[in-house]
Amino acid sequence: MALRFGGGTRAFALTELRVQLHEGIAIATSMIVQVVLLIFVVILAPSLLSYALIGAVVYSVFQLGPRIQNEAAFIRIDHKLNELYHASSLTAEGYFLGLSIGVLLAYLPPVVILLVLVEVIVPLSLLSAAVLAGVIAAVWLFTSSLGYVISTLFRDMRAIWPYSSLLTNVFGVLPPVFYPIGFLPGYWHPIALAIPSSAAVILVEAAQGGLVHLAPAELLFAGTALSVEAIGLFAFALYWARRTARES
Repeated sequence: MALRFGGGTRAFALTELRVQLHEGIAIATSMIVQVVLLIFVVILAPSLLSYALIGAVVYSVFQLGPRIQNEAAFIRIDHKLNELYHASSLTAEGYFLGLSIGVLLAYLPPVVILLVLVEVIVPLSLLSAAVLAGVIAAVWLFTSSLGYVISTLFRDMRAIWPYSSLLTNVFGVLPPVFYPIGFLPGYWHPIALAIPSSAAVILVEAAQGGLVHLAPAELLFAGTALSVEAIGLFAFALYWARRTARES
């Protein structure tokens, strides 16, 4: 069955953007973890600032997934508007994509601020800037899809909230996102290269010559893993959106 992204996707994205903009404090505080970590790096290990800045950008993009997860669950569980949206001309895939784009647009300013800091402190080469743009898109696809799929698995908001912290820690704090992959023992490298957030950071660091030194096969593995995970999970999320839609 053909996918239909028309059906109100743009209108719903703009609606979700307006909803998110009413949560100005949430948007402003979305950089707290990144700023705190950057301050610690500046004080305790300034030589790692380049790694931490690139990691902060990817981390900020990955945080969109848990926010989509909470927002989608809130709409469905608390407001019970899911059925109303799907009973309209808004398609199931349009609902998922519109929600994801709306959250992205609302939380784009913190990402842009961090990108400016990266360019000022760690001037990116043309290659690394292009790689950064590509991995940002891939991480957004992955985290948006993951957040949306998880949001459909629960019927109680209290049960879903802990998963936001779990996703943030598992994908954004534990792997080498804010620190170099060289700090990990070699036998952990394949796992780090397979995790979307750390793979994205490592690819940018490799393109920005001198930050990491990995074999071409390792970089190929990281790029392939990130691409397959992003595209594969996005395709599944589109399928899952249709399957779980309550259309009247």
